[in-house]
Amino acid sequence: MGSACTVGLGLALAQPQRRVLVITGDGEMLMGLGALATIGAKKPGNLAIAVIDNEHYGETGMQQSHTSMGVDFAAIACAAGFRHAVTIREMSELEAAIPILYTAKGPVMAVVKVMAAPDPMVLPEWDGPALKLRFRAALLSSPVTHGGS
Repeated sequence: MGSACTVGLGLALAQPQRRVLVITGDGEMLMGLGALATIGAKKPGNLAIAVIDNEHYGETGMQQSHTSMGVDFAAIACAAGFRHAVTIREMSELEAAIPILYTAKGPVMAVVKVMAAPDPMVLPEWDGPALKLRFRAALLSSPVTHGGS
């Protein structure tokens, strides 16, 4: 929690030939606001961030998040030096923003406002080595077995 954008930044800097798309939520993004300043300073041209914003902390009981009280991620990203940041409230706006996430020179951000709905609680996997291997396999686009390092 709180490090999705910094992990994305690291990947974007380490692999500048690949597009990196970070998909995160409003609660996680609020935990990592400082990362936006670093991303804005580094200006990775291959980094895009999509923030799914339901204005609630879903994992802790659906309390209202700061975005329900006026905190504006797109404005913060622009102030931090992102090349483009937009808040999407309508489906037609989403359709226009998708090409920006996939092709525009970064860093770019799209904040997608969604309705808050209580979803069943699904806890993430806690097996560190398995998570590392799954992430590595996805990054390298090849299967990695437990025997790898």
